[in-house]
Amino acid sequence: MQFLLRISKGIDAFNEWFGKVVSWLTLFMVLIGVYNAITRKLSQTIGVDLSSNAYIELQWYMFSLVFLWGGAYTMLHDEHVRVDVIYARLSDRGKAWLDFFGLLLFLLPFSAIVIYVAWPIVVDSWKIHEMSPDPGGLPRYPIKASLIVGFVLVLLQGVSELIKKAAFLKGLIEPESKADEGEAAL
Repeated sequence: MQFLLRISKGIDAFNEWFGKVVSWLTLFMVLIGVYNAITRKLSQTIGVDLSSNAYIELQWYMFSLVFLWGGAYTMLHDEHVRVDVIYARLSDRGKAWLDFFGLLLFLLPFSAIVIYVAWPIVVDSWKIHEMSPDPGGLPRYPIKASLIVGFVLVLLQGVSELIKKAAFLKGLIEPESKADEGEAAL
C-alpha cells in the first residue's frame, strides 16, 4: 500500500503543478475577452472590423482548456460539486466509503468511456487537420485533443483519490481536513 500511496502522491503533485499552470489560462482568457469586447465596440464606432473569428474562437478555446484541464485540480482540492444532502451527515468513514464506491463505479468508468469514445474522433480530426468552418477560424484538432488530456487527468486523479480512500479505510492515513489545508496555505 505504501507504493500505491507514493503513486498517489506523485499524481497529486503533478495535478497540483498542472492546475497552477492552467490557472494562468484564465487570465489569458479574460484578456482575450476584453480585447474582443473593445474591438467589437470600436469596430462599430469607426466602421472598420478590428477583430476576427480567431480571437473569438481563442476565447472559447481558453475557456474549454480551463474547464477540461482544471477538473483534476478541482478534484484534488475537493472543490467539485457534490450533493450534500446525505454526504454532509456521514462520518469520515461513511464519506470515504461513499467516495470510494462513487469513484470506482462512476468516475473511473465514465472517464475511461469518454477517452475510449473520443479517441477515434480526435485521431480523425488530427488526420485531416480539421479547421473551423468560420472564416479566419482556428484549427479544431488541438482543442479536440484537450478533451482526452482533461479526462486522462481526471482519471489519474480519480485513481489517486481511490488509493487515498482505501488507505484511510484501512487505517493507514488520517482523513484530510479542509481546516488543515487552509492552515497549511497560510
